[in-house]
Amino acid sequence: MPSISVGDTTLHYRFDGPEDAPVILLSNSLASNLGMWDDQIPTLLEAGYRVLRYDSRGHGQSGVTAGPYSIEQLADDAVGLLDALGLGRVSFMGCSKGGMVGQMLGTRHHQRIDRLVLCATAAYAGGPETWAPRIAAVRDGGMAAVVDGTIERWFTAPGRARMPAEVERIRQMILSTPPAGFIACGEAIAAMDQRESIRAIDRPTLVVVGEHDPGTPVSAAELIHDRISGSELVVLRDCAHFANVEQAAAFNAAIAGFLGR
Repeated sequence: MPSISVGDTTLHYRFDGPEDAPVILLSNSLASNLGMWDDQIPTLLEAGYRVLRYDSRGHGQSGVTAGPYSIEQLADDAVGLLDALGLGRVSFMGCSKGGMVGQMLGTRHHQRIDRLVLCATAAYAGGPETWAPRIAAVRDGGMAAVVDGTIERWFTAPGRARMPAEVERIRQMILSTPPAGFIACGEAIAAMDQRESIRAIDRPTLVVVGEHDPGTPVSAAELIHDRISGSELVVLRDCAHFANVEQAAAFNAAIAGFLGR
């Protein structure tokens, strides 16, 4: 898969689907990479899209620049990727941190967005006091210091028992995240507050959340839904933060229905 220069970094990306199809851009969560979307690709291709996914700055095979980052900077990366690839207006789907980027795109770069899908995300994620312990743990002990707690937040106990191979795949994804990239993106999330600015989003928007998500709970999704006029909210049963993996079929049905309209 190729990489391309965007601003002061390089972004690793992948295309799937025909070149003449409309593009949907996918943005990964904190501590993951573009592989987190594997279960969604067949559904998006069947819906008629060309899928462009990328590793966020500091993640996967993309560049790790000095932090802290900001959500504005990460949104500018997404626009820079579109510019570098000669793409204009696209649909966008982001999970967690990727959904925070999506909210910023909807307010600062709305002319580049057709439809928004915001998954397992929040407009405000607790501030520096919430993130300081997790950032300190990674600074001292690397990703191994937070992997178990992350898996417990991302999947319910029944989900972990039901799909051990898939959970192990995600575990390895977490462990492979560059600690410096995690810390810099964690600082971006800690500094973010989009609770008021998202009122300006005027793109068709779907908000998706797992009913047992402890990190970006249903209440956070309800706030986004309430403040983006005309948005739709889907709460998926029997899953936590990584609803797109734990309940992939239900997740895919929700996004296919929204994008099909």
